Amino acid sequence: MTDASLHPSRALATATADRARALARHRIPDAVFAALTRAAALAVLVMLGGVIVSLARGAWPAFSAFGLDFLTTSTWNPVKERFGALAPIYGTVVTSLIAMLIAVPVGLGIAVFLTELCPRPLRRPIGIAVELLAGIPSIIYGVWGLFVLAPFLQETVQPALIATLGRAPLIGPLFEGPPYGIGLLTASLILAVMVLPFITSVSRDVFETVPPMLKESAYGLGCTTWEVVRRVVLPYTRAGVIGGVMLGLGRALGETMAVTFVIGNAHKIQASLLAPATTISASIANEFTEAVGDLYTASLIALGLILFVITFVVLAAARLMLMQLERRQGA
Repeated sequence: MTDASLHPSRALATATADRARALARHRIPDAVFAALTRAAALAVLVMLGGVIVSLARGAWPAFSAFGLDFLTTSTWNPVKERFGALAPIYGTVVTSLIAMLIAVPVGLGIAVFLTELCPRPLRRPIGIAVELLAGIPSIIYGVWGLFVLAPFLQETVQPALIATLGRAPLIGPLFEGPPYGIGLLTASLILAVMVLPFITSVSRDVFETVPPMLKESAYGLGCTTWEVVRRVVLPYTRAGVIGGVMLGLGRALGETMAVTFVIGNAHKIQASLLAPATTISASIANEFTEAVGDLYTASLIALGLILFVITFVVLAAARLMLMQLERRQGA
C-alpha cells in the first residue's frame, strides 16, 4: 500500500478527531443550558405547588369550621363570624360570562376588520389604539367606570332597560329594581372593555398567519369575505382564537380594582343584573386589611383558593377543548 492510498484515511481520521473535539467543547455548554431550562421549568411547578399549599393551609380553618356550607351559603357576617362564599362566586362567574359575551364577538369583529377589510394606512393606528387599552391601569378603568360610566347608565341606559326588558315575561327579573348605576352589569361592561384588547390582539395575530393562498383560492371560487372568514380563517386559527378567549377570561376572573369600584360590594345574590353584588377578588381587596380574627382571615384566604380552583378548571377545560379539536382535525 502506497503513501498516496493512506492520505485519504489519514484525512478522514483527522476530520473525525476534529469533529469529536468540537462536540466535546460544545457538550458542556449544552448540558449547562439544558440544566438551566429544566430548573426554570421545575421552578414554575415548585412555585405553583407552594401557592396551592399556602392557600390550602390558610383556608383550612374556614373549611373545617363551615364545611360545604362555606360554598353553598351567601351569609357574610364578620360580627357573628358566619361566612359563606356563594355570593362572591356568583358575582365572579356572572360578571366574567357577561363580559365574555360582549367582548368575544366585538374583539373577533375588530380582528377580522383589521386583517381583511381595513384600509392599509389605518391598520397600524387602529391596532396601536386597541393595544393601548391593555396598558391602561385597572384603577383608571375603575375611576372612569365610577364617575363616567355608572352615572351614564343610571340616568339613561338602566331606566330604559327597566321600562322595556324589565316587563318582559322571561328575562324581566334580570332587569328589575332601581337604577343604581353600579352593579353586575356595570362591572361586566368594565371587564368587557378590559379584556377586549387581549382577545383582539391575539386573534389578529393568528388571523395574519393564515396562508394568503388559502384565502385567495376561496375568493377565486367566488366566496364572500364572510364565507372566507367563516370557512377558511376561523377553522385554520381555531386553536389560537380559543387561546386568546381563555386569556381574556382569565383576566376577567381575577380582575380586582376596576370591579371593586363599580360592582357595589354587596354580599347578596339577586337575579337582577342592575343590583349591587361582589366578586371574590373584590371581597378580598375590600376586607383583608380589616380582617380581625383567624376565622375571618381564613375565610378570605379560602376565597382566594376558590378563585384559584375556578381559574384552573377554566384553563383545564380550554386545554381539553383544544385537544378535542386537534383529534377531530386529525380524524
